[in-house]
Amino acid sequence: MMSRFSVINLTQAAVDRIKAIMAANNARGILIGIKKGGCAGMEYTITLVKEEKIDGDVVEVNGARVFIAHDAVLFLLGTQLDYEVTVLRSGFVFKNPNQVSACGCGESVELRPAIQEQYKTN
Repeated sequence: MMSRFSVINLTQAAVDRIKAIMAANNARGILIGIKKGGCAGMEYTITLVKEEKIDGDVVEVNGARVFIAHDAVLFLLGTQLDYEVTVLRSGFVFKNPNQVSACGCGESVELRPAIQEQYKTN
């Protein structure tokens, strides 16, 4: 059986937080997408998924389920999703190789689509 490439990778901290969110909200997972907005042009979106989504990529690690919005896949290829807690804030952090720049506040980013050939599997 051929292994399938994951659009994103999850750190253990992200897995733990996603599982906690799923349990607290009786959710099937979270949906990650992107939308136009902010001073840098795009923003990441994270929403709860209450019903099973079947049209798109799904990343599941140890019970943490992340659905990827179809129109966001090329912008998220190779991304690592982490969850960080600091003195001033806590939240998900995207470490995205397709990110060109970010605004000063860190809420919006400029993204370029991934080069698909880099992610082909044999």
